Amino acid sequence: MAKSGTIYLVGAGPGDPDLLTLRAARLIEHAEIIVHDGLVDRRILDMAPRGARLVSVAKQRSRHTLPQDKINALLIEEAKRGMDVIRLKGGDPFIFGRGGEEAEAARASGIDCEIVPGISAANGAAAAAQIALTHRDASSIVSFVAGQCKGLSDQDWAGLAGIGRTLVIYMGVKTAPQIAEKLMADGLAPEMPVAVLENGARPDMRVLRGSLAALPELVEREAVRSPALIIIGEVTSRTDVELAREAAKVTS
Repeated sequence: MAKSGTIYLVGAGPGDPDLLTLRAARLIEHAEIIVHDGLVDRRILDMAPRGARLVSVAKQRSRHTLPQDKINALLIEEAKRGMDVIRLKGGDPFIFGRGGEEAEAARASGIDCEIVPGISAANGAAAAAQIALTHRDASSIVSFVAGQCKGLSDQDWAGLAGIGRTLVIYMGVKTAPQIAEKLMADGLAPEMPVAVLENGARPDMRVLRGSLAALPELVEREAVRSPALIIIGEVTSRTDVELAREAAKVTS
């Protein structure tokens, strides 16, 4: 019986190939088969060797081309054929990437699985926008939530946003009105500053700033499209100029 291959759950980071880990880059450059999401930048896929199979399981209209259980089965089937399978995901595989489900499926099938972390979308996009997710003068707590999931209105976000806190919302573009309404109903001030980061850490990145109350209008007016993050908190009101001035003080 042929020896099974290994499933590698690899974080592709926010998009820029330069932000890949060395481990991720080496695996991609020697890949036999790459099963990838739609958020993986084309420049990263182009790093694969000629002859490598590229299998897209991208979401389209809020649905996967393959349901998650079928993706799990595909990874396991290829590994059992002796292939080393690169499961390539935007950001980090264990932050809203369903990597946990795929790792569990691999272990249940007796397949070796290695996790290769990536720079998360929140870290990468915020850094590119020069937004410090934590700051001694503005925030000592940062939380990540998914803004597009079942039961959004019933989720308890109390205490996740407000003075001294930063809230990062993944997949929140389509539900921006409900998010703003939910947070204000929980007591968050309508004037709380927010930033929307579209195509974070990519050449066409946009940084849009406003207030919580104006968030739905901002998203609609600017025709924001995925991938995009919403960051809520005082850290988003600290301009790039202010950060540059502070950096100059530290180095002077």
